[in-house]
Amino acid sequence: MKRVQLGNNGPLVSRLGLGAMGMSDLYGTADRRESIATIHAALESGVTLIDTGDFYGMGHNEMLIAEALAGRDRDQLVVSVKFGALRDPSGDWIGHDARPAAVKNFAAYSLKRLGLEHIDIYRPARLDPLVPIEETVGAIAELVQAGYVRHIGLSEVGPETLRRAHAVHPISDLQIEYSLISRGIEQNGILETARELGIGVTAYGVLSRGLISGHWEAARAGQADFRSATIPRFQGENLQHNLALVERLRGFAASKGVSVAQLAIAWVLAQGEDIVPLIGARRVGRLDEALGALPVELSPADLAHLETLVPAAAVAGSRYSPAQMAMLDSERPT
Repeated sequence: MKRVQLGNNGPLVSRLGLGAMGMSDLYGTADRRESIATIHAALESGVTLIDTGDFYGMGHNEMLIAEALAGRDRDQLVVSVKFGALRDPSGDWIGHDARPAAVKNFAAYSLKRLGLEHIDIYRPARLDPLVPIEETVGAIAELVQAGYVRHIGLSEVGPETLRRAHAVHPISDLQIEYSLISRGIEQNGILETARELGIGVTAYGVLSRGLISGHWEAARAGQADFRSATIPRFQGENLQHNLALVERLRGFAASKGVSVAQLAIAWVLAQGEDIVPLIGARRVGRLDEALGALPVELSPADLAHLETLVPAAAVAGSRYSPAQMAMLDSERPT
């Protein structure tokens, strides 16, 4: 597994990372044994970057990861943790808290649940509109100085916030959605700013939460899952339109001898070595499929053809519900 550095100041990580959210939350029931087997298979394949959030399953995901990583060589692991999203006992989202005292409190609990002495990359899940980013990053910088955190990341923030944060302490990477059908960072100055500042990108949603995996079916729309329940892209006519885009990809993928998912992941990989895709696999089979994207080479002609098949603005529907979109600093006009 090839390794790359996250930005100018971040750690060396595997060319693909594993996002663990779905093993605990939001994507329906997950199998604990299969989840742990998937993490183990990822590590054995050379994946070193594991991404989680303290609010994934209200701590469950961190404890699951702790169980899976027990006995592993800590020096070979890069654990990325998001914090700050607040939930009530029913699981509903009730805001964000990135005050300095809260930052340190969240970190203490994450370290305990993960069973680690330090977190490799620590980042607020969203910009707290009530707390200047300088205060939040300053608090994480104090954790860096104390040895509890190694690197500081951000998630879903815009160019101005990136600059302000980076002026306080070097930012290793920006975690943000990026895929064939989620191209906002190319158009709103985020990717340009990250590259100017030497900040890497860890891209989540590279399969648009399964929508462009080639495995999603319209019949799943009625299942208990936050995607079909809240995300416009997975609903009604939007879903039909978007699945038609996937069928455009299917024929081209077949001509390349790869799956739709592998083609979509390969497209993200082809956007630059400063972009590391996070794969949200919950099962070993899906992980194996994702890893199969690594040797796929897309020529300039292939990339141009993909632009004609699925133009940047082709998707129907937003990537979150209106209420969630309103919380994204990355979606605010520049």
